[in-house]
Amino acid sequence: MKTALYLSVAASAVALCSTGAFAQGVDLPEDEEVISETIVVTANRTERAISQVGESVTLVEEEEIVNRQPSEVLDILRTVPGVTFNRNGGIGTNTGVSIRGAESDQTVVLIDGVKLNDPSSTGGGFNFGPALTGNIARVEVVRGSQSVLYGSQAIGGVVNLITREPTEDLGVFARAEYGERDTAELVGNLSGKFGPVGLSVGGNYYRTDGISAFSEARGGTEPDGFESLGANAKLDIALGENFSIDLRGFYADSEVEIDGFTATGLGDTNEVSYREDLVGYAGINANFLDGRLRNRLGIAYTRIDRSNFSFDTDSETFDAFGENVRYEYQGVFDAAEIAELVFGAEREESEYLSSSFGAPAIGDKVWINSAYGQLNLTPYQGLSLTGGVRYDDHETYGNNTTFAASGAYSPNGGDTVLRGSYGEGFKAPALFQLFSDFGNTALEPEESESWDVGITHSFLDGRAQVGVTYFERDAENLIAFVGCTGNPIPACQDPANPRPFGTYDNIALASAEGWEFGLAVRPVDGFDVALNYTTIDARNDVNGNRLPRRAEDTISLVADYRMENGIGIGATVFVAGDSFDNATNTTRLDGYVVTDIRASFGITEQIEIFGRIENLFDEQYETIFRYGQPGRAVFGGVRYRM
Repeated sequence: MKTALYLSVAASAVALCSTGAFAQGVDLPEDEEVISETIVVTANRTERAISQVGESVTLVEEEEIVNRQPSEVLDILRTVPGVTFNRNGGIGTNTGVSIRGAESDQTVVLIDGVKLNDPSSTGGGFNFGPALTGNIARVEVVRGSQSVLYGSQAIGGVVNLITREPTEDLGVFARAEYGERDTAELVGNLSGKFGPVGLSVGGNYYRTDGISAFSEARGGTEPDGFESLGANAKLDIALGENFSIDLRGFYADSEVEIDGFTATGLGDTNEVSYREDLVGYAGINANFLDGRLRNRLGIAYTRIDRSNFSFDTDSETFDAFGENVRYEYQGVFDAAEIAELVFGAEREESEYLSSSFGAPAIGDKVWINSAYGQLNLTPYQGLSLTGGVRYDDHETYGNNTTFAASGAYSPNGGDTVLRGSYGEGFKAPALFQLFSDFGNTALEPEESESWDVGITHSFLDGRAQVGVTYFERDAENLIAFVGCTGNPIPACQDPANPRPFGTYDNIALASAEGWEFGLAVRPVDGFDVALNYTTIDARNDVNGNRLPRRAEDTISLVADYRMENGIGIGATVFVAGDSFDNATNTTRLDGYVVTDIRASFGITEQIEIFGRIENLFDEQYETIFRYGQPGRAVFGGVRYRM
């Protein structure tokens, strides 16, 4: 099916839904005070009104997350402008997310500000497969190279998943649902303030029989189930007017059945992949100079353990752990009424260990020291400017420096905002690429330059907004796997550590350019519709081919209507155009249209029943060749909020 047809389908969907909007590519406020400012944190690592942010940012806030009823983070991210994904099966299976055509391991992923990327994975990226919505109450996505503030891997952008915060009064959130494929989910969270202590703690459980990861349309018959248990916690302890302790924790333990290769190719296999994520943060906040100087000193810890076990051969086929410890200081100084300085220093220590098919484990560790600073200026009303620089010193390759600048200008109090940004990015070689049997310790960092320019305009007294952004990114020194036969690089000529199957080298070049269009309308309170269209031309600059598994065109329509009588209805339509599965562009993946519908009814002010149908028209599609995706499914449940 061709992209032109998808555009037609999306246009028809818009025509059928009376327009009203919820901001994603463009941002309307959440309540009746349509002139209120939305505050973002991730773009500048400090709170700023969105009209003062020059970078391309998308927010998905708690009310929208609740209304859309998603179980997995991917359901939220797929409708964000510039984001594409691929997944080898149903929920829980390996999932990569790309921002503006960048590699999936060129995205920094955070949970409550703590880095989630897995040091033991081949490229050091994050697998979104088992990432559940659970108690995530806000998602911020910053597009474009962001390494000045976020360091290595922020070539494509940053995804920050933010769980529920402590509340002044007692807050309770609970959700239970059941549906197709014997799927069950439980989510609960308790928050409040007890004297000087603010607390938010929650947990979630999910299980499903799943679908066959090997496409059922191609002969897959064995369902591949998924199960996950998770917990989250935040603790704020006030030690006085100017000092506080900040503790955060996140845990997830999951297992998913996977399919693999048999004697005849990809097929049903009896193999299970296990994963355990442990994230922690401890810090102290101190304010001086009447609050003009705000300091944060902390330590962040991430550990991801993974293993695969084949019940066909009764043996462990893979085992790995990745660990990341980050020591960090950040200061924010209000130097003048028009000037704010964000500055900091970090030391990150990463370690990995992995083994396949019972072979001796291989592992190593590496450190990187960093310092950064960014100046945020508001020289006069309506104009905001930023400029930043970062210096990194890496244990194996040495040092590198990155720069960034952005600006936002509104001539009419935020109704019209012109934005532009320039950013440099880098990605340090992953531990596997450096130290595995295929490793090359002479690798240099991948590097990028990106820029974008856009405009948003609000009208109808703030109840409608349109926006358009153009972006470009060029990346060099990209790390790729190369053969060693006849290859003169030192890693291939090392007699002490021969690499007969190949190694990694900085040989690739890539670029991406495209447009992001957004429309949001709120004709009446409670009725929101957001329509986003993105076109991305992501290319391998060595041979001119399109980068694999990036749809050139994507469209999302999100519509929700919350009526005063307690009834809520909504729909999400997601459209992806054709793409290629491989780097040679010989295997095509057809585009697809997936439609979800949902409804809810408030029995009381606190209790609500809800239900949804996912993939209403039972679309059969693949985001990775021969791996299937879930068909039509019905779910229902009840939630409680206080």
